[in-house]
Order: sequence, then structure tokens, then C-alpha cells
Amino acid sequence: MTECSGSDRNPIQRRSFLKTAATGITAISSVAVASLAGLQVLPLASAGSAASPKTKSCETLVAQFYKTLTDQQKKLMAFDFDHPLRNAVDNNWHITKAVIGDAFTPDQQQMIRDIFVGLHSEEYQDRVMQQVEHDNRNTNRRNGFSGCTVAVFGQPGENGASGDGFEFVLTGRHVTRRVDGNSVQGAAFGGPIFYGHAHESFNEKPNHPGNVYWYQAQRANELFQALDGRQRNLGLRSDPRDEAASETVRLRGKDAQLTGIPVSEFSADQKDLARKVMADVLAPFRSEDVQESMQLIEAGSFDRLHFTWYKNLDVGNDGVWDVWQIEGPNVVWYFRGDPHVHTWVHIRQPA
Repeated sequence: MTECSGSDRNPIQRRSFLKTAATGITAISSVAVASLAGLQVLPLASAGSAASPKTKSCETLVAQFYKTLTDQQKKLMAFDFDHPLRNAVDNNWHITKAVIGDAFTPDQQQMIRDIFVGLHSEEYQDRVMQQVEHDNRNTNRRNGFSGCTVAVFGQPGENGASGDGFEFVLTGRHVTRRVDGNSVQGAAFGGPIFYGHAHESFNEKPNHPGNVYWYQAQRANELFQALDGRQRNLGLRSDPRDEAASETVRLRGKDAQLTGIPVSEFSADQKDLARKVMADVLAPFRSEDVQESMQLIEAGSFDRLHFTWYKNLDVGNDGVWDVWQIEGPNVVWYFRGDPHVHTWVHIRQPA
């Protein structure tokens, strides 16, 4: 069920903020930009074929965790691989009643925590865990991460091999993550994911102090400021997509008329900035998921991505666009920063 709703506001440009933001986020995103710039995008057929030790340990942990499950635990949170629940996503939900702090032993709880941590880059692991701990306080009679829930679909093979197909899913407030061992062919992250943060309050201030993910919007606003008048008119709209659980991340396909401004309309410098935005949104995740995401995006053509900023959801009426998205025929990356950050992600192989 959606937490946030927006109201119409009149935008006011605030260049001084963006000059400060551009300086501040340079350091934040330098590692991500360098990583993405140096990323060797392998042919699509090679996606996931050469996993790093970190990925292997993450998938292997799912296999080890599955082996420890009792019959009673499996009844609570284990399903066939093709169960429709596997494709669900929402901003605040619990995929099963298998609450981490209640349904599992301390050793199993540690394995779940290690799986989740392993899905993120070393640079962001601590910050992401802090966000989940913070936003899941007092849920399911448990505080923080322990109040989240998990499910396993299918059965992992030996050492985390895909076998006949498996997927581990962890959900809670402002978190949906997946581990699939490449069982879900042509889907980055194993399917739709969600991340968000409400740091100081439900209704955050215009500069979103302390929000783990606000830096991503700062980079997107830097890109907007680099556009000329015609490009801004194309990119600035007032019709953001509704937040409606799994429907939010529905892909529109190759024949859809996408809104916003396509990357093909950018200059070389603007395209560099667009790639920096992509680097920033991918920065919290492990390198293997970054690699697969970029393979799928490039398969659909980076130039076919559309960037859109929404003027009617401007927190503080400061002209710093809190709500924006990247969309392509096979990509949705929807960042909704009003009244706090919700981010919906879905990337698949082009149809």
C-alpha cells in the first residue's frame, strides 16, 4: 500500500543550491562513476557467467540457509519457483509471515543478514543497513532488520547454483531485495526491487537531511541544470506514475511513446552526466548486479533512455526536483522524493 501522496506546487529555480550540490556530490559519486566508466560490459549472453567470490558467497549462503530450514519453516516461507508471489514488489510490505527475528534461529538470522549485506557494494553496505534498521523500527514486534520477512522460491542447487531455479526475497518497509543465482533469465536483480528512506520524519525537508539516497536526486538535478531551454521543456512534466505496488514498475515496451527527453537528444557532455546519474543509482549494489543491469540497459540502447523531472512534486517549492525517473522500453528507475524517498526499479532484457 502506498505511503506517499503529492500536491501541486509552483517550481522556483535555485541555482545556488545546485552549485553547492554539484561540488558536494562529486566526492560522493566519484567511486561510482569511475567504476561504471571502467566497467566492461560483456555480451548479454555472458551475463552472470563469471561470478566473483562475493557473489558466490552470497548465493552459496542462500543454499546453506535453505539446508537449515525445518519443515515448519518451509511451510511458512518456501514456495514453488513459479509461484506468482515471487514477482511482487511494494514500498512497505511483508512477503510472508516469516519474520526474521521470530521465525529463525540466531545462526539463520546471521545468514540472512550476511546475504543482504552481500548484495551491496562495500562503499554502501553500512549506510543501506542503517536505513533498513531505521525504517523498520517497531515492525512485527521487532526492531529494525529483525522485523523484515523472507521467502524462498524453488530450491537452490549445490553452492548456490541455480539448479531448477530459485530466488530468495527479503522485504520490509522501504526494502525489497532478491538473490536468484541467475535463475530469472534476462532480469537485473532477479526482478523488481525497491529502496527508500524516511530519515528525520515522514515529511522530509527540501534538502532531505540524512537521507541515504538523496545524493542520487542531486546528481539528477545537476543533469537538469545542464539542459538548455528546449530540452528542459521536454524533460519537465507534471504527470508522474502512480505508486501501485507491482504495477508501478510495469515496463511499457519498445513500441511505447515514452515521456521526457531521450538521451539521444543530449550532447556528449550531457550524455556523460546521464551516465553519472546511472552510476549513482547503481552505486549501492554489488558489482555483479551493476554489470547485469548495464548489459540489459545497453541491449535496449542507452540512447533510448528517457529522463523526466516532475515539477508538481517539488518539496519546498525550491526548483530542486524531488521526483524524477529514468525510463526506457526495458527500464524503469522511478525516484519519488516526496514526501520522502521511494525508488522503484525494474530492468529486463528487451522484448
